[in-house]
Amino acid sequence: MKKLVIVLLFLFMAIPAVAAHQYLEKGYQAAWCSARGGIQEYRLDDGARVDCLLPEYAVEFDFGYKWAECVGQAIYYGQKTTRTPACVLIIEDAKKDVVFVERLRITATKAGVKWWTIDKNELETERKKP
Repeated sequence: MKKLVIVLLFLFMAIPAVAAHQYLEKGYQAAWCSARGGIQEYRLDDGARVDCLLPEYAVEFDFGYKWAECVGQAIYYGQKTTRTPACVLIIEDAKKDVVFVERLRITATKAGVKWWTIDKNELETERKKP
């Protein structure tokens, strides 16, 4: 009984973390990558997964506040795949996320990481493309 209570407690704690985003990262990733003919969740030899592998880019997706994680993972994926590292930063609130876009712009440019942003409007547009 004690184990069940602990498991339920962890489940209830996890629900707000998922509910915090209007759309999941995987939704943005799937729409953007599919529209460009990329390979989603490309598995590397060490078990890591590139969110979207394109002929020229190894692309990582992250929400605005995780901009630094996006850059770091992209650089690693680029090295492992011999492609240019790239980030797609998910923008949920343009006013709040502008600081993260600026941080990404400065850092990615200096590090040779290609970058783009996507928001919910672009996600919905990407989903509608044939």
